[in-house]
Amino acid sequence: MQSVAFLRAKKDLQEYEEIPSVTITYERSNPMKVQLSIVPDSGYYVGGRFDFECTIPGEFPNAAPEFRCVQKIYHPNIDMEGHVCLNILRNDWKPTLTLQLVFAGILHLFLQPNPNDPLNKVAANDLAKYPDQFARHVQDAMCGGYIGSNKFDRVVAVKERSYGTGSRYNRAYNNFY
Repeated sequence: MQSVAFLRAKKDLQEYEEIPSVTITYERSNPMKVQLSIVPDSGYYVGGRFDFECTIPGEFPNAAPEFRCVQKIYHPNIDMEGHVCLNILRNDWKPTLTLQLVFAGILHLFLQPNPNDPLNKVAANDLAKYPDQFARHVQDAMCGGYIGSNKFDRVVAVKERSYGTGSRYNRAYNNFY
């Protein structure tokens, strides 16, 4: 017999309507584990690909799903271990909220990071007080660089582009093009 959590997760995923910049994958036999990829098309994080593991708890929908960013990234609302700070995953969770809404909420964190509710206080302070410096730090981190003593994972997405007479090269896509 399948649990209420299993049935609800399966229903949410079957009713999922594609969100631009968001890709989900899961095994139909196990809707309790979902992989989420975010590829923002604007904002500070444009050109990056950010992967998340989503675990649906046995108490779902009475308990929020749990998300963890797989890569180490520089973001005010994601800590160095990949934990995500999103109000609908904490205090504002309601059983009526769907997985689709949560996926859209995580995308929103990349389009408009929130320095007022941080998990990474250094990044939040940077964004709030020095937005130009924050933008440089995000780009450095996305390319696998260091911010202070912290080394970040390279998350620059690769996009196939055409150059000249039909030759194709895979090049790192970032907002320097």
